[in-house]
Amino acid sequence: MARADVVRDYGGVSADDRRAQRRRKLLDAGRQAWGETGLGEVTVRGVCSASGLQPRYFYEQFANRDALIEAVADEVRGELFATLVESSRTTDGELEDKLRAALTAFLCAIDADPNVHRIMRTDLAGVPGLERRRVESLNMVADLMLLHGNGIPGFGAPEGVDLRRYARFVAGGVNHLIDNWLETQDESPEELAELCTRLCMTFADAVNR
Repeated sequence: MARADVVRDYGGVSADDRRAQRRRKLLDAGRQAWGETGLGEVTVRGVCSASGLQPRYFYEQFANRDALIEAVADEVRGELFATLVESSRTTDGELEDKLRAALTAFLCAIDADPNVHRIMRTDLAGVPGLERRRVESLNMVADLMLLHGNGIPGFGAPEGVDLRRYARFVAGGVNHLIDNWLETQDESPEELAELCTRLCMTFADAVNR
């Protein structure tokens, strides 16, 4: 067997698949460390130890610790956004029904996983890339509202107001309530989803009169 074949396929697993498996192990270890003990405890050494990989494999995937943390944050965000969109898309009814379903699924997904809950309420000041992603995430939520809300009765901005800015305003308000809930958890996900839905619909009704 030629050397190129050995590099490409080892034990029936290609080199690309092995790299993907190592990346998965590193992400899982980073996510667990962040979720169980906090962001400050995520280290290259600790992640390598937990994943059973040598540091050289870490740097094969990530430039540094912050790059791993950002990748974990992106993954969690992607999962939660997928839940948000899918729940809204598969729920019949008017805007209020879809919004309630999406928020309930989103909040329940956070509440059901203690690691995700801790990740979502982390102080982002220590990693510059995370603070930037926070703003990006709010803009992404607004864009999702525009993409999936178009055509639903009751969805729209007041006359003279840019629809994207309107969506960002709504997303920011809901996010503030969610941030408070992450700290206090003084109500159930369903109760918060109902409150956010009611406030959003009240606001929408008021500005569209």
